Amino acid sequence: MKSKVLLLVSSILISTAAFAQKEELKTLKKIYGREKTSDSDMADYKATLSKAESLVANSTEDDKVYFAFYKAMSPVLEMNLVMSKPENLNNPALILKYLTVDNVSQLVTNLNATLDYEKKSGKQVYTKDIEETITSFKPMIVNFAIALANNSNYKDAAVVLHAIYELDKKDVEKLYYSANYAVNSKDYDLSLKYYQELKALNYTGADMAYYAINKETKKEDSFNTKAERDIYLKANSHEKPRDEKLPSKRPEIFKNIALIYVELGKSAEAKAAIKEARIENPEDVALILTEADLFLKEKDMVSYKKLIVEALEKNPNDAILVFNLGVVSYNNKELVDAEKYYVKAIELDPKYVDAYLNLAILKLDAEKSLIEKMNKLGTSAPEMKKYDVLKKQREDVYKSAIPYLKKVTELSPDNVEAIKTLIGVYNALEMFDEAKVLKAQLKK
Repeated sequence: MKSKVLLLVSSILISTAAFAQKEELKTLKKIYGREKTSDSDMADYKATLSKAESLVANSTEDDKVYFAFYKAMSPVLEMNLVMSKPENLNNPALILKYLTVDNVSQLVTNLNATLDYEKKSGKQVYTKDIEETITSFKPMIVNFAIALANNSNYKDAAVVLHAIYELDKKDVEKLYYSANYAVNSKDYDLSLKYYQELKALNYTGADMAYYAINKETKKEDSFNTKAERDIYLKANSHEKPRDEKLPSKRPEIFKNIALIYVELGKSAEAKAAIKEARIENPEDVALILTEADLFLKEKDMVSYKKLIVEALEKNPNDAILVFNLGVVSYNNKELVDAEKYYVKAIELDPKYVDAYLNLAILKLDAEKSLIEKMNKLGTSAPEMKKYDVLKKQREDVYKSAIPYLKKVTELSPDNVEAIKTLIGVYNALEMFDEAKVLKAQLKK
């Protein structure tokens, strides 16, 4: 008998709680549906949300979805109430109190959840209202993202733009810019996720750009659509319309995926991504160099040199590429080729400091073997003759390096190591006056 009483009490408590939560949801629905919300309405709305939170936790899917919807809309209702007051009309900064990254994320998540639920259940309670909310609030959220980016808050800007894309999956452009902002924030995992999504969608971004000359400013203005431009043309404020086909962003997307893998240190994935990217960007020298850099890090100099040569074929007047070939050749002990490439780099860029410096180093390298030979000689007359010959060769080595070291000190007067090296060369050649001048320069 006692157990039946307990069961009866339990069922009464459950039904009472269920009744309470239904009443709370009715109150939220009633306040939400009002044409105008007052301060007392808003206070009741927030208090009801607080009461209903624990009650809804163990309720039906229907109750959970709509409670989450009312909760997500709370900052929107409050913002509309505050901004409707005459004293706040000229204070748009107040909007930022309610328009936060967390509030936007919560809004997007729960608006989409409500739309999905109503589609599944077949009862459209708020579908039309949500669609109108998206249309009216989307420009404001876009401006919020731009403001975040303008303040170098790229991570939050990326999240907000991605939220806009989640609200309107047709607006893939927002996903593209969210990926760019994520790169700017150096959140490479997030940017990779967004770029992979763009890749899966086969997004190209290829579109038409519409321009016309502003008669007053005499400058060309851009328009979002042809219809928008036509309005200005008919109003006679603009003339000379021009259309421009925008290039596909797909090659850039593939390229960025590859570069992100490089940043993340994922060599295998980077190589695979670069292969794909190069199919999309066959003439992109930067991609060839990115791949070359991967091989350089792995100390695969054969593959590195092959790619640098390929890049140079596409861009034969690139002094940096020629210089890099010189470095590779020097490291491979191909000194004749190294000198040829360094000289060529200087021909292409007469102010290429590193090329002059590397040429000087290459010339001075010959000193080592000469010193070794000199140190092995004895003091006999024949050996002293050999010593004099080697000494003369050593002096010639020093003299051959002087023009390049002088050029380095001229182009880069703060290069202390180059100055010290040239002082050492002058002293070895007993050119003490020249060394004295350089020592004074070093003191300065």
